[in-house]
Amino acid sequence: MPIETTASVVAAVPAGAELLAVPYAADLSPAHAVELHVPVADLLAHYEAKGEAGEIVEVPVARAGGVGRVLFYGVGDGSPGALRKAGAALTRRVKGRDTLTVVPPEGDVAAFAEAALLASYSFKIGNAGKKAVRALAFAGADEGQVRRAETVAQAVALARDLANTPASVKNPAWLADRAAERGLPVRVWDEEQLQADGFGGIVAVGRGSASPPRLIQLSYTPAEPVDRHVVLVGKGITFDSGGLSLKPTDNMKFQKTDMAGGAVVIAVLGALAELGAPVRVTGLIAAAENMPSGTAQRPSDVIKHYGGRTVEVLNTDAEGRLVLADALAYADAVLDPDAVVDIATLTGAISVALGRSVGAVYASDDVLAKQLLDAGQASDDRLWRMPLIEDYAPALDSSIADFANVEAGSRYGAGSITAALFLREFAGRRPWAHLDIAGVGRSTVDEGTLTKGATGFGVRVLLEWLTRA
Repeated sequence: MPIETTASVVAAVPAGAELLAVPYAADLSPAHAVELHVPVADLLAHYEAKGEAGEIVEVPVARAGGVGRVLFYGVGDGSPGALRKAGAALTRRVKGRDTLTVVPPEGDVAAFAEAALLASYSFKIGNAGKKAVRALAFAGADEGQVRRAETVAQAVALARDLANTPASVKNPAWLADRAAERGLPVRVWDEEQLQADGFGGIVAVGRGSASPPRLIQLSYTPAEPVDRHVVLVGKGITFDSGGLSLKPTDNMKFQKTDMAGGAVVIAVLGALAELGAPVRVTGLIAAAENMPSGTAQRPSDVIKHYGGRTVEVLNTDAEGRLVLADALAYADAVLDPDAVVDIATLTGAISVALGRSVGAVYASDDVLAKQLLDAGQASDDRLWRMPLIEDYAPALDSSIADFANVEAGSRYGAGSITAALFLREFAGRRPWAHLDIAGVGRSTVDEGTLTKGATGFGVRVLLEWLTRA
């Protein structure tokens, strides 16, 4: 994968480390004794350091055969958020170096190490493997915390890799192959099996492409038997042209990441065993390529979903909910989970509502909603609960089918809410949540733990939730 930075734990700070990072507090006191030509506190004061999270003062030091560097980094108030900011800033500062030895801060070392690893991520065709720093050695850190950080960071990186891969390489069959590499029990429906089993939404969306659709199922069972079963459902549109309801060019050129939700599900399932998640989890990725052609579905077509409900397709660019509806209906009818959570880059409307830093959660169950919100706060994949406004449900009315996939006019608006209401109809009466990550699934900046392109948003919150369970 393009992120190959490794984290390790050493018992003590190696004498003469070429590149050493040492934290300091707001009172400018360092966490490790470093011999310099002047007292460290005086030196930091000279540079007008304040100890703020992400602040870095670089000092040259004599080393055998050359000059080394000590990076004093501020940790602010020592909260997990401050430590994440410090870890990311530190890694970005040493871009291109081979090894960084880090004296870890007090507090949440996992949050610090995770951010440091994520900030090293890069993805560039023809330059795979380029990274900010090849190895991070944490001196005297808790090995369990560092190992968890590396596992989570690698899972996020996998989700980013999958979403960043160009659609010229990535199609539904390719995505199924990548899922199979997780080493878990896997089942894949091809186009003929999807048709035979009644997955009309996935089939309809994939009809216009030369690359046929797939439904991918991954299964994780913990070592100790448990009663609780969770299903994760991810949108896996490997490229979204909008179909016959064609997108504008500026919107279309980023649509290789429209399978980011499916990528998250694959990455999460692959990390559960190493993190010791105590709950049984099934992942479903509804994968298709939405293209215009002579065989593509048309606006005004009526499709029959898994389970028999019919939908009038008024806009072929509202395709994500069509493939998710099949997977949700299958999960409800066959898998019988205790809870189901879907994740998708579903609506542009949610970007208007929440911007690019916070994801949306809709939920039919208050307990499930709170669990996800708490997990998002703890993991830094922050979520905001959005309302399922029943008064908007008539927006989905159709005169010829059970539902329409979008509102026919503009009476109600609220595109993200009506999309969530649509999905709820297929999730059954069990606890269900929908994560709309259209605003947070892709970054336009290189900043903090983010790199331009896919963010992997959703991996951390779901792993936090499932390992807490």
